[in-house]
Amino acid sequence: MRIFDPHIHMTSRTTDDYEAMYDAGVRALVEPSFWLGQPRTSPASFLDYFDALLGWEPFRAAQYGIAHHCALALNPKEANDPRCTPVLDALPRYLVKDSVVAVGEIGYDSMTPAEDTALAAQLQLAADHGLPALVHTPHRDKLAGLRRTVDVIRESHLPPERVLLDHLNETTVKEAADSGAWLGFSIYPDTKMDEDRMVAVLKNHGTERVLVNSAADWGRSDPLKTRRVGDAMLAAGFTDDDVDQVLWRNPVAFYGLSGRLHLDLPDPGTLHEGNSILRGGE
Repeated sequence: MRIFDPHIHMTSRTTDDYEAMYDAGVRALVEPSFWLGQPRTSPASFLDYFDALLGWEPFRAAQYGIAHHCALALNPKEANDPRCTPVLDALPRYLVKDSVVAVGEIGYDSMTPAEDTALAAQLQLAADHGLPALVHTPHRDKLAGLRRTVDVIRESHLPPERVLLDHLNETTVKEAADSGAWLGFSIYPDTKMDEDRMVAVLKNHGTERVLVNSAADWGRSDPLKTRRVGDAMLAAGFTDDDVDQVLWRNPVAFYGLSGRLHLDLPDPGTLHEGNSILRGGE
């Protein structure tokens, strides 16, 4: 089973996670920029974070045989902090980087006017840079949030077929599918979706344009949830080809819209900017 996790926050994970993910079949991932838990107080902290997603994390992932790409953005939660919004002015020089395959996570957290502005601005940045967009639908008032998100997308210059609507569930999947966007599902131990609910959604809606991710971060989460979905699909009677479509071909097709997806893993070397992360080796 080959797996492409289309949304996972490896900045928050350990090298043990990379090792376990590789053993489970993960060979590629996309790491979107997100809220780190501790509020940031200046654009400079975002830029250091973006630099890490472009350099340090791809190096770290390559040590474990996993191709790392990223999506960059001002996330919805911090779009409400005026100290952070100048990040929007800095994004264009980052969105031209080779390993940036989308603008994201963008979207809604609390559905404020500030989030409206940031979402519209970053959909335009995606259109301007020929990139798809990874859109975070809110965890509260999900259906209302989805409808508001779809309205903003329809008013933008970015076609819905270049948008991935993420964190969907049973209440939002039909309207998300009707919008023409790609469909993203985050599988969690306690919240969002679990693997059995995901299998039920796939039985009802099929495998077209569906992406499954672990969205693993600093909270209670599981970077192997993609594999658990694949196993649950097989146990429910889906074919190996169905699993490959959901866990590999669909994310490759979506992020391939960027023209920047490179799944051949280069030799990572042993040093990153003169420093080694190797421990205990010769």
